[in-house]
Amino acid sequence: MAASNRANRITKLVSSLKKHYKPVACSNERTLLENLVFACLLEGSPHAEAEAAFEGLQSNYFDWNEVRVSTRRELAEELKMLNDPDAAADRLKRTLQSVFEGLYTFDLEPLKKQNLGQTVKQFQSYKGVTPFVISYVTQASLGGHSIPVNEGLFTAFVTLDITTPAEAKAGSAPGLERAIPKAKGVEVGSMLHQLGVEVGKNPYGQNARKVLLALDPGCKDRLPKRPPKPEAKPKQGAAAKKSAVAKRASSSDAATKKKVAPKKSAPAKADAAKSPAPKKAVKKKVAKKAVKKVAKKKVAKKSPVKKASPAKTKKKSAAKRKPK
Repeated sequence: MAASNRANRITKLVSSLKKHYKPVACSNERTLLENLVFACLLEGSPHAEAEAAFEGLQSNYFDWNEVRVSTRRELAEELKMLNDPDAAADRLKRTLQSVFEGLYTFDLEPLKKQNLGQTVKQFQSYKGVTPFVISYVTQASLGGHSIPVNEGLFTAFVTLDITTPAEAKAGSAPGLERAIPKAKGVEVGSMLHQLGVEVGKNPYGQNARKVLLALDPGCKDRLPKRPPKPEAKPKQGAAAKKSAVAKRASSSDAATKKKVAPKKSAPAKADAAKSPAPKKAVKKKVAKKAVKKVAKKKVAKKSPVKKASPAKTKKKSAAKRKPK
């Protein structure tokens, strides 16, 4: 896109924004660190909600170091009035941690005395400090000219044909600062931010469509479209867990069947192993029978002796009777 054409589109957009939004001034009482914190809260949320969240942090925490050592969950609960409290909490914690690790202090006022480019480069090296935060701090505390652009505003710029999708993906809005005078940077930047928040909250909603069409009736074909539904994939969530459990159960059953099948030969082996045992029992029975037979034979041998005794007695008795 030609630079002149882009500049004309930006100028037209700025004039149309005044019909929908009111400018919001930056606070002149905040320090550089406080504006850094405020920018972490402002990205993606309206000014009023960001102000409320900032005041809550100041009143509910002893100092910024206490905020730094707090968990993301605790900070997200504190920032629940924002559009995306989890993202804001992550930005805030990472930014404070990076500042502390880099300077071992939360006094950033000496950075104002540095060259603007040097300070910006230093902030860019800190984890968690987004381009939006750097642009806001540059404009609000460092006296530079940089329009903060959030994700929703990039979506609006693509829809209004101000930037290309590739430029938006790279986080670049060429010609924005050239088309907007530095003296009006804070005023215009605040209105652009409101547009970005409106579109970013729900790019496919009626409010976003209504505002974008009001700003440019010819953007109907470029309005954000919902991404196509993904093709059928393996079930997710509880259903997937149930199916996974069922598959595991079936596989385990099959495995157990496979394992049990060979064990059918085990009883035969066991029978073969146990088969000698009955022989011992038979031997014992045979031995017992043999003992019984021997006992019977002894009895048989002894019995004739006992039977012979009556015969002798008869003979004796007969011998005694003869003299009579």
